[in-house]
Amino acid sequence: MRPVTLADIEVAARVLMAVAEQDRPKLMAELITRATVADRHRQQVQRPHPAFGTGTLMSAAQGFATAPRPLCLADDELCAYALVVGALIGCRTYQEL
Repeated sequence: MRPVTLADIEVAARVLMAVAEQDRPKLMAELITRATVADRHRQQVQRPHPAFGTGTLMSAAQGFATAPRPLCLADDELCAYALVVGALIGCRTYQEL
């Protein structure tokens, strides 16, 4: 996976907010897998992955429904952000800038 930006985290959290809470961990793992596969593909063939994008978390989230950008972060939104950040800390497949 390519280096993670705040925009990546926001988009991933909004994708998670669009699904039921119990489905979020599996979906987050899928986003990380897609970004990792896409980045490896990009490095090998010097082109974006045809389905998963350029290797960023944001491009891996393309095609998934996203919740609207919240005006403020209530409990549900904060939990979605926490899940994204926790998963990223746990996977360590992203690169340092």
